Amino acid sequence: MSSTFQQAIRRLHDAAQYLSIPQELLQQLEVPQELTSVHLRVRMDDGSIRLFPAWRCRYNDGRGPTKGGIRFHPDVSIDEVMSLAFWMTFKCAVAGLPYGGAKGGIQVDPKSLSERELERLSRSYIRAFSHVIGPDRDIPAPDVNTNAKIMAWMSDEYATLRGAACPAVITGKPVPLGGSLGRDDATGRGGFYVIEELKEQLGLPEKGARVIFQGFGNAAYACALLMHEAGYKIIGASDSKGALYDETGIDPVLLMEYKRKHGTLQGAKSSVESARSMSNAELLTQACDILVPAALENQIREDNAAQVKARVILELANGPTTAEADAILESNGIVVLPDILANAGGVTVSYFEWVQGRTGMYWTEEEVHTRLKEIMQREARLMWDRQEGKEFSTRKAIYVIALDRLSKALQAAM
Repeated sequence: MSSTFQQAIRRLHDAAQYLSIPQELLQQLEVPQELTSVHLRVRMDDGSIRLFPAWRCRYNDGRGPTKGGIRFHPDVSIDEVMSLAFWMTFKCAVAGLPYGGAKGGIQVDPKSLSERELERLSRSYIRAFSHVIGPDRDIPAPDVNTNAKIMAWMSDEYATLRGAACPAVITGKPVPLGGSLGRDDATGRGGFYVIEELKEQLGLPEKGARVIFQGFGNAAYACALLMHEAGYKIIGASDSKGALYDETGIDPVLLMEYKRKHGTLQGAKSSVESARSMSNAELLTQACDILVPAALENQIREDNAAQVKARVILELANGPTTAEADAILESNGIVVLPDILANAGGVTVSYFEWVQGRTGMYWTEEEVHTRLKEIMQREARLMWDRQEGKEFSTRKAIYVIALDRLSKALQAAM
């Protein structure tokens, strides 16, 4: 399999076939505009010094300052950070936001650090990249294994370096520190709005659609909770250590309570005899109406795509499906609601937070939800209308929409 970044660029060229775009503009989108690599020097609690590889990629700022989260993960790499920044560029275009795309990462297992070590690492990242980020240049946010508390440390460090408060430099902050109401569940909520908007077109039942979540973090839980309340039936969920499957239905609240108590879904039980434990890989192949990959990249691949038995895939994760798998899913009649649309709720509400931070005027949670719903439903309809009756997939449709917007912005500045 090609690298994750090569997979991402393949999406670019697939979409470019349907648009008349100058080659010089495509060349700009084939490579990152700016990539910074450092080793963070952090003093540990025992007095020793450790070095942590870290990156920040500003992929393209043709539509505005770049925007993207910071990921803490032991397997994060330059390839992954560039790929995520590429997807963010297209995601912001899909949502119609005045942003380019960026991403950051630190190669670390955050579970191995104490809270003080985690804080020192977070502040060290900002010191190393303070010349890269800024409210008019590059705005970080949370990603895998980062949260509002880490964003608070980072925002505070940036303010210390600049000698002034700067609430618009980072989004995903705690609400008392200038964060936005409605940011915590925005990614999952946005995915829910997409599936609700297209339910009829997808041929899903009005009530009782069976849903499986591969990955059960914040985004998955938020989406599962909204689906459960709307009458969908959650029949499976997993994390990296195990999965639970129950065809009679799973209460996501009880499942999350178990995960928070034990740190994993491994060993989770249901009160009925039909519930059973299985591997993460096995869960991906169970029959359902909607499969929601909500973990890491490259989960549905050429070697397992033919075993997927979902009618619809809602990609809450970034890049969960490889290009080779796409072709198999399409041939099997499985509709994919692509990541750059399905999980765009997070960056959309981050944009709301940025606007609020710059103006000093803050919105109610209801206002945030209403604005988010309008954007997600509008773009879902545009995607569906673009591909309906055509010879290309929903993924190609949404990439064509995004690339058209990006190319027009780049050409306007030529």
